[in-house]
Amino acid sequence: MARSHLVVAELKKCGVTHVVWLPDSESRFMYDALNSEPALGFVPVCREGEAFAIATGLHVGGKNPVVLIQNTGLFESGDAIRGTVFQMEIPLLLMVGYRGYHDMLEGKQPVDSAAVYTEPVLKAWGIPYYFVDTDDDVSKIGQAYEEAKKTEKTVAILIEREYDE
Repeated sequence: MARSHLVVAELKKCGVTHVVWLPDSESRFMYDALNSEPALGFVPVCREGEAFAIATGLHVGGKNPVVLIQNTGLFESGDAIRGTVFQMEIPLLLMVGYRGYHDMLEGKQPVDSAAVYTEPVLKAWGIPYYFVDTDDDVSKIGQAYEEAKKTEKTVAILIEREYDE
């Protein structure tokens, strides 16, 4: 599993200015690292859908935000994604905590159906995505960030929870 300090270093390398986030079970390992990094504005939200409006506003204001939410919140955010980042062609890196991913890999019934629908929903919405599972995958964050900038579209990173630093 990718360690949080490496993810934060890659975000800084990309020039990310703000992480708009609703902390969740899959990405909670990032909380301390993000909260203690003065170079990244840490913007907690109450609902995932509002993260996209805030990120859009930051982008329009000349900043470079990313959104970090759980896959369950991705589904809740559909209209906000469609109505803001898609409609306005905002180049956005979307980092999604992939709840239930490991259960599916191990052939187990996922914790909930969110894991079953995550990739099909991203495909249906036309959002390309990359997996970041290990330290070796962290560079995919930069790759996805550059793709979002180049295409002026949303590109997602699917991340799993980390159990220890």
